[in-house]
Amino acid sequence: MSEVNTSVSGERVRKPRKPKKSQIPYAILVTILIIAFGFYLAGGSNKLPVYWGFGIAFGYILQRSRFCFTAAFRDPCITGSTSVTRAVLVAVAVASVGFWAIKYASVMANAESNFSMTGVAPIGLPLAVGAVMFGIGMVIAGGCASGTLMRVGEGFAMQMLSLVFFIAGSFWGAHDMNFWSKFNENAPKIFLPDVFGWFGAIVVQGLIIVLLYIAAVKWQEKKMGSAE
Repeated sequence: MSEVNTSVSGERVRKPRKPKKSQIPYAILVTILIIAFGFYLAGGSNKLPVYWGFGIAFGYILQRSRFCFTAAFRDPCITGSTSVTRAVLVAVAVASVGFWAIKYASVMANAESNFSMTGVAPIGLPLAVGAVMFGIGMVIAGGCASGTLMRVGEGFAMQMLSLVFFIAGSFWGAHDMNFWSKFNENAPKIFLPDVFGWFGAIVVQGLIIVLLYIAAVKWQEKKMGSAE
């Protein structure tokens, strides 16, 4: 805010704001360091510079777009805005097509393997309890995993604290995984290609995403009067 002084006549006079210091020199320096570190990584592996570049690009996109799963679920309830929600749905749609293609190609190349069920988690009590607890925690902390990392990079102290407990909780969960898996002994595993076939699965998932997107638009129109 601008500083306010009182003149001799008693009138309040606003002092002009001091111009902000240019951040361009710092940006140039950071860019040079990023490129230099990429060349350093290239000396040990051809893949590391690619990972480094992808990580930097991903972080930059997250920061500029303010992409956050917490906002996707929180904003519709608090403000009625679903812009981030719709962005998440689009991202899920694109990722679904990509993962579908990768898994389908792998299964066709090695039809006898059980690769199709890799990563399919059972729908049991641990999933329900963990989802509710994580949802409450990420709203209180103000960010999911990606949002927390983004804000740590921006220097937010609260997110730095959240990251510490995020890591601690992940280690704790991994340590007790065998205990929680006991509750999943009879829990079902649902893999859409097993139910609808490979092409039917991507169609069904696409329809679900489209319906959710339409619902998000209607919700914002109802709460805010516009879906812009």
